[in-house]
Amino acid sequence: MITSVQNPKAQWIKDLQKNSQRRREEGVLVIEGVRLAEEAFQAGWEILLAWYVANVDDRAKQLMERLKQRGLSVEEVSLTVMKAVSDTETSQGILLVVQYPELPIKPPVNLAFLPDQIRDPGNLGTMLRTASAAGVELVILPPGTVDFRSPKVVRSAMGAHFSLPIRQFSWQQIEELVQAQKLMVFLADANQGTPYFQANFKAPLLLIVGNEAEGASLKARALADQSVFIPMPGKAESLNAAVAAGVILFEIVRQRRII
Repeated sequence: MITSVQNPKAQWIKDLQKNSQRRREEGVLVIEGVRLAEEAFQAGWEILLAWYVANVDDRAKQLMERLKQRGLSVEEVSLTVMKAVSDTETSQGILLVVQYPELPIKPPVNLAFLPDQIRDPGNLGTMLRTASAAGVELVILPPGTVDFRSPKVVRSAMGAHFSLPIRQFSWQQIEELVQAQKLMVFLADANQGTPYFQANFKAPLLLIVGNEAEGASLKARALADQSVFIPMPGKAESLNAAVAAGVILFEIVRQRRII
């Protein structure tokens, strides 16, 4: 059993939890909780480290046994160590470090999504989860959007990372992809453009949703072919960005009648 928070592996995990540059350089995700750990196992992702505490539930113990049967190194740690490396207030008692494989983009892309200047990890995670549910084929993250490998993003996305191709692109790369895939670019705006339910979303497209406080960046606006907005008869000035993304993405789903 690992009992010291000074253990080199514990220090490595703590650094990964806090350091976005190190997560990017090493290409890893830190996953907490049995549900996400099960999904990582089922997806066949390379598991670099598997830790658990003695009092985890039977479901977690069964997963640990399956990992051992696959020949992976599984280590028991003390509750003190698990609390020290956990990114949550209440640790779920199971933690994996996994290699993040860059899921392939399968052309032609008919529905792509770009969260612009989204800095809140919970918001981005919810957007990824919603995009996965709506059948988005590619999520593009431009400069200024929070790291999609952030532990809070991973938890909020609820498994979207395991099936959704995600790319961090420069604006030049984004423009090149839009041209190559012949995508119509729609920008969700606060008060101008076409009401979202009147827009024609049937052609291949990229939807951009910007930060709710500041809106979309100038680069995003320059890329857009058409702006759409969500009419709000109430007194709120704006919708949460993740909610706005969900409203428009599922209008796209409705128009295309893919469910």
